[in-house]
Amino acid sequence: MIRLAVYNRDGEEVESLKVDESALGGGVNFALLKQAIVMYHANSRVGTAATKGRSMVAGSTRKLFRQKGTGNARIGNIRTGKRVGGGVTFAKVPHDFGKRMPQKQRRLAARSAVLEKLLSNDVVVVDELNMEKPKTKEFASILGNLKINRSCLVMIGDADENVYRSARNIPKVAVMPVSQLNAGDVCNHSKLLFTKQAFLSLVGPVKDKGN
Repeated sequence: MIRLAVYNRDGEEVESLKVDESALGGGVNFALLKQAIVMYHANSRVGTAATKGRSMVAGSTRKLFRQKGTGNARIGNIRTGKRVGGGVTFAKVPHDFGKRMPQKQRRLAARSAVLEKLLSNDVVVVDELNMEKPKTKEFASILGNLKINRSCLVMIGDADENVYRSARNIPKVAVMPVSQLNAGDVCNHSKLLFTKQAFLSLVGPVKDKGN
């Protein structure tokens, strides 16, 4: 069992939760986690790089001069890749680098990533993050009270425009609903900040322990 403190917005511990590792897969599956991270980076590639081959550049297809008898090196048409203005010999074409994983594997990889952060004491739980209106200064103050001064992924229960707009101008801070949790984003940030609602929706019922 892992004891996890729950803080309020002022950084004061108000309660604690006991989390069973089995709710997050029982252990960190490093092989599956690596596969998920490779997929994350592959799917982040745009793959739109393209250059013109000899069939795509303008120019005649006529052979510039006869093969023999001129004293020059033999050469084809003006569009060959050997000449300035010709096409690229091995031209790049748009390519899809995307990879896929079964849904169950993606979920297990995400839980393994969260468990690894838990074991490293890089998970912080706050009782709530409700905001009446977008306020970057207030959100930055909350992060400071929780002693989060590194890159952080903020997980909330449901999409909240006010929370998102409050955090979007803070460097290296990202906000997403817990339903979109994935191993790549977890591993790309040093800290995880969960609202209590989001954390309970991820791990299920846990034992509450008041202070």
